[in-house]
Amino acid sequence: MNTQVTIIGAGPVGLTLAVDLGLQGIKCTLVEKKPQPEFLPKMERCNARTMEIFRRMGLAEKIREAGLDGDVPMDVFVITKMTEKPLLHLKYPSVNEARKICDASEDTSEPAEPYQLISQYTVEPLLKSVAEKLPSVTLAYDTEFVDFKQDARSVVTTLRRADGSTYDLRSDYMVGCDGGASPVRKTLGIRLRGEGNLLQLRQALYRCDDLFDRLPLGDGPGHGRHYHVADNQASFLIMQDSTKHWTLHAVVESDEAMATQFEKVVGTDVDYEMLYVGEWKQNLLLADRYGHGRVFLAGDAVHLVIPTGGLGMNTGVGDAIDLSWKLAATLQGWAGPNLLRSYEVERRQIGDRNIGASRYASQGRRKWRGQWQPGFNDDTPEGQALRDNLAQVADVEQRKTNEMIGAELGYRYVDSPVIWDEPGGPEHLFRSYNPTAWTGVRMPHVWLAPGQSINDGFDRSYSFVRFTDSSDGVSELAAAFQLIGAPLRVIDLPDPKLRALYGRDMFLLRPDLHIAWRGDALPQDPMTLALLSTGYPVQGMGRHHL
Repeated sequence: MNTQVTIIGAGPVGLTLAVDLGLQGIKCTLVEKKPQPEFLPKMERCNARTMEIFRRMGLAEKIREAGLDGDVPMDVFVITKMTEKPLLHLKYPSVNEARKICDASEDTSEPAEPYQLISQYTVEPLLKSVAEKLPSVTLAYDTEFVDFKQDARSVVTTLRRADGSTYDLRSDYMVGCDGGASPVRKTLGIRLRGEGNLLQLRQALYRCDDLFDRLPLGDGPGHGRHYHVADNQASFLIMQDSTKHWTLHAVVESDEAMATQFEKVVGTDVDYEMLYVGEWKQNLLLADRYGHGRVFLAGDAVHLVIPTGGLGMNTGVGDAIDLSWKLAATLQGWAGPNLLRSYEVERRQIGDRNIGASRYASQGRRKWRGQWQPGFNDDTPEGQALRDNLAQVADVEQRKTNEMIGAELGYRYVDSPVIWDEPGGPEHLFRSYNPTAWTGVRMPHVWLAPGQSINDGFDRSYSFVRFTDSSDGVSELAAAFQLIGAPLRVIDLPDPKLRALYGRDMFLLRPDLHIAWRGDALPQDPMTLALLSTGYPVQGMGRHHL
């Protein structure tokens, strides 16, 4: 059996990679040891950047229709229990409110798409249904990865069917999207390094049909997304996308204790069913490499973060999209050798940066949780002082978890071999997004007309965008791309407002909409720019020559 790309692991990252390859006509086989997507609580939010990616794939509205209703508040509470007045109430816009903010923006300060609350057990079947309709995608569920061998031309992957029989699948490339325990990564002998097993918790999923509708319970918090319990067990209640399912994290001694803990946190009688209990560990780990030879790794296989900040799955989707177009370009025959090599250069630094953001957020949460002391819940002046102090600290520190727009939108690929060297660059910020059109960033969004983002007009080719009437050197650049065989579109948007927003006359955008080059005049030799951006070594470019 043969395919072009074998993908191991059908979580959101593997499914996104399979769908995006399929949309480009690349033959791929997605292998998953489970017989079907599982109803388990894991990721719960597609951030703004991920939703922009899904918009580009034509999936944003499908995701929104399947996810949480857009009117539900996203407020965050610090509580003692669900029946008592919250210690802290942080207000955040619902999806519909966030969309209004985005729609009203007249500059590049907002994303084209705000976040969407959607649970992993909802998004996986959705992406699977999309993948099933793509003729170049083959799904192999109930099939387990066993081993692989690779040489200079191909990868042969040994797989085991549910009946125990094995077979070999030959492909040009293989990608391990198989989670933190990644058998593919272990077979490659690549290590994870960093801070492991920082805290051990249990996670449980409950069905409770009427809890959300009954809120507030007495003086307790109203509708929201997260309910952090001020206790010494790290209890944390999450409303899932159906509003009828809830997830609780807590440090308890047994699976059975998670039922008691749920009742304790809710604080009143409710009908519920505990559907699942599992243990998990907080880790901040990064892989030494993102692959070897013709085998690549993406998602949790190469970076493990604490869920605070919502950067786990979302970082993995970014991995998938970066790798997808580079695999397609290579298989289509026009990419230079540096294009696939740039995957690790670009995405590993983002993995490292987002681990740092997750550390920053989790340290904030640990700081306010550390204010809890015995006597915290006592109806005494001393107990009230403890509660007031924790609320004051949480008002500063909890925001670090919920405000990560800089990490979501402002990331930039530095020292990439396929991006024109531009010394300097903006500071990497976690919590605030300062829009810039520097090389290496995603092309900032602006509306050209209601509902029409500037980025909606760019297809899977390279895009040479002109905000002025100048045509100097454009024919030479187009000829250079044609000689290489790489697709290039010239797009003219001669608008002084756009020129002022983006700060340069001309931009070269990659197929993933990251800026490969910008300037007010093309380089003296446009062929150099064409070669560099498509992955060919260019003599005299220093670090660009791998």
